Amino acid sequence: MYDEGDNLEPLEETEDALPEEAGNNNFKIIGGILVLAILLSIGCIAYYGFVIIPKQKEALVASQQTQVAEQVAIGDGLTASAIAAIPNATATFVPTATPPFAQETATASEAVEPLTATVVAANTQVAQAQMTITSLPTSTLLPDTGFFDDAGAPGLFVMALALVVVILLARRLRVSPAK
Repeated sequence: MYDEGDNLEPLEETEDALPEEAGNNNFKIIGGILVLAILLSIGCIAYYGFVIIPKQKEALVASQQTQVAEQVAIGDGLTASAIAAIPNATATFVPTATPPFAQETATASEAVEPLTATVVAANTQVAQAQMTITSLPTSTLLPDTGFFDDAGAPGLFVMALALVVVILLARRLRVSPAK
């Protein structure tokens, strides 16, 4: 290949050498800003997930416990007032000569009164049967389903915004003339 007699001189650097591209510095600055924005958004999402959400859940549980305690107190008060309203007198039946059925000559208003008394008696019996609380009402939350809940909407939004910025900056840097 090369003989010892060949005179190969090293290339000298000339002053015509290409200057360092100015676009490289812009790219590094923009890249640093984007990395900083992504790290900042990840930090904000982590803070939200590890600090704010547990506090919200604790407040929700405390609120539900307060509501249940209030409902129990209201139920106990209503039960006590219903028991106090029931007369303690015992029913005594006195034999009478009145026939057990209403006569045919009674007017419409007189015919309604025995029915009203029967309905009142039935309602009283129903109220006495329902004086015990069998279960406490429970509140139900909305279901936690759907793409928006599962995908992490804030992070998705920040990443979409970052990609739009990258697209716009890449187009601008490609179009701008080199200095």
